[in-house]
Amino acid sequence: MPSFYDYFKENMEGLGLPAPASLFGSVQAAVANASIILSQIDKFGKTVTIGELIGAGTRLEGLGIIAACSAAFYVGAVIGSIAVATGRSFAGETSLSDVLRISRRYNLSRPWLLGDLRR
Repeated sequence: MPSFYDYFKENMEGLGLPAPASLFGSVQAAVANASIILSQIDKFGKTVTIGELIGAGTRLEGLGIIAACSAAFYVGAVIGSIAVATGRSFAGETSLSDVLRISRRYNLSRPWLLGDLRR
């Protein structure tokens, strides 16, 4: 039976994005690292890149391959993938409303998130 990480990685790879097990190997790790990225976006603004976050010492070096990627874009994909992986692990399906509900449950929701997820 596939694990949370199997589903998470599959979803992220489907989006063309890396999902290192060292950062996202469990629900707890994925939520913790999404929270770190969100806190840095809150601090530096939506235009901050993954590379800038790595330079700020966030221990996200595993994402160096996408250093030029917008952190807001990446964390939106992470939050969506957390919801998809959680939904598939427990129920088998996930909708956008599930993504938003789960993002609120883990305190990962931001005012700009819905717009980014709809893209």
